Amino acid sequence: MPEVSVAKSKEKELTPKTMFDMPLFRGSLFSMNPFALMRQFTEEMDRMFTAMPEPKAEFWCPAIEVKRANGAISVVAELPGLTKDNVKVSVTEDGLVIEGERKEEKEEKGEESYRSERSYGKFYRAVPLPEGVLLDKATAEIENGVLKINVPCAEAKATRKEVPIKEAPPSKAAA
Repeated sequence: MPEVSVAKSKEKELTPKTMFDMPLFRGSLFSMNPFALMRQFTEEMDRMFTAMPEPKAEFWCPAIEVKRANGAISVVAELPGLTKDNVKVSVTEDGLVIEGERKEEKEEKGEESYRSERSYGKFYRAVPLPEGVLLDKATAEIENGVLKINVPCAEAKATRKEVPIKEAPPSKAAA
C-alpha cells in the first residue's frame, strides 16, 4: 500500500495557541525599546479614539459668577450662542432665576457625505438673594453670550449693638 504524506495547512499554523503566539507578543514586546512601546501604545489609543464619535452632554448648566459690591448683587452668566429671546430672568424676594433653552444645529456637507446634528436642552439656575433687595430696580442685559444682571440692595441699617458686661458679685461658695 502506498504511503500518503499529509501536508499541514498554513491556515492552522497562523492560529495562535497562546496569547504569546500573537503578533504583539512574538518576541517583539519583551525586546522592544520602552519608548518605542509607549509610542506604539499611544498610536493605538489615538487610532481608537479618533474613530469614536464626539460625546454630547445631555444636560447643560451655564457657569455663573455672583458678587456683592457697591450696594448691589451682580450676577454674570456665560450663555454662549444665546440671545435675549432664548433666556428668561425673573426676580423674587427669595431669589433670582435664570432659565432658557439652548438649541444647537450643526451641518457638514461633503462630496459624498452629509452629516447633521441637533441638540436641544433647557437650563435653570437659581441664586438666593439676601433680604432687602430692590426688585423693581433689577436690570439685565446680554451681549455676545454674556448675561449681566444687577439687583440693587437697600442700605443695610446697623443691627449690631454692643452689650455692656457687668461684673457679677462674688459668690458665697468661693469665700
